[in-house]
Amino acid sequence: MTTYRVAQVTTAGGPFGLVEREVPEPGPGYARIAVEACGICHSDALFVNGALPGVTFPVVAGHEIAGRVEALGQGAQDRGWQVGDRVAVGWFGGSCGHCKQCRQGDFIVCRYLKVPGWAYDGGFAEKVIAPFDALARIPDALAAGDAGPMACAGVTVFNGLRRSSARSGDRVAVLGLGGLGHLAVQYAVASGFETVAIARGAEKADFAKQLGAHHYVDSTAGTPVAEALQSLGGADVVLATAGNSEAITATVDGLAPRGELVVIGADYEPMGINPAQLLLTGRIVRGHPSGTSQDVEDTMAFSALHGIRPMTETAPLDDVAEAYQKMMAGKARFRMVLTTG
Repeated sequence: MTTYRVAQVTTAGGPFGLVEREVPEPGPGYARIAVEACGICHSDALFVNGALPGVTFPVVAGHEIAGRVEALGQGAQDRGWQVGDRVAVGWFGGSCGHCKQCRQGDFIVCRYLKVPGWAYDGGFAEKVIAPFDALARIPDALAAGDAGPMACAGVTVFNGLRRSSARSGDRVAVLGLGGLGHLAVQYAVASGFETVAIARGAEKADFAKQLGAHHYVDSTAGTPVAEALQSLGGADVVLATAGNSEAITATVDGLAPRGELVVIGADYEPMGINPAQLLLTGRIVRGHPSGTSQDVEDTMAFSALHGIRPMTETAPLDDVAEAYQKMMAGKARFRMVLTTG
């Protein structure tokens, strides 16, 4: 019997345990992937802690997966996949194909979205079974450890920018310089936006400039963030990557007329925005989910073309517990990535 290892959690909020399982064969429409790297995302805590409906234990989390196809189920030839292909699987782990949103082509908001770690075992493992429509082809220029985080963190901010109302030359502010924000600043600069980085502390100004930001706003400096943005002419788009409702709220009055606040950072506290802040200047507030496998491919291709890479720390699968806790404590700089090699 051939086996592989997974890092699983058997109870909500419980410890990780490494166990061996028998290697499964992929069914029709599915591929088996030999995992080379898997990023640890803060959203993995939703599954580890059983915080979402339908989570069943044991849980194998991980939705920033990069590896190689090692077996294919029926139908692969029609989809163009071959054994040995380098692929990534992100938050978008497949769609139902029949709900209204899927029939309209808006697969990322599928009512029955398949997220690795939720709908099926994720990438904290040596192997993963995933549907064909979840697979994104990795460019040769990207290492697995870079491609994994692109499948969630990368595509979320890249898509958030390109689906916003901003056009080349517009002023875009990125709130937060963490695991999402450090990528968002790089994408904004490479997309031709006048880029403003917003974070806490004067010491982050040099880092923001290293990422390419044209301006830096220290949210702790005393001048309100909105006032600082208006002194630059107002932001056409604010991409809020920081999961802090108070910090997000503080940017709203910094938007230019018809400006757009795109919320990516998750927080369960309400935002303190009133209608009067939006009406007279026609401002827009919207949430943005991740992206489909095609969006992940686009993100990776853009990253390869412009030399954009996530800043990562790696750890072997055996050290999953320590790596996960480092991510949860906010001490990772800036994405934790598990490796199986």
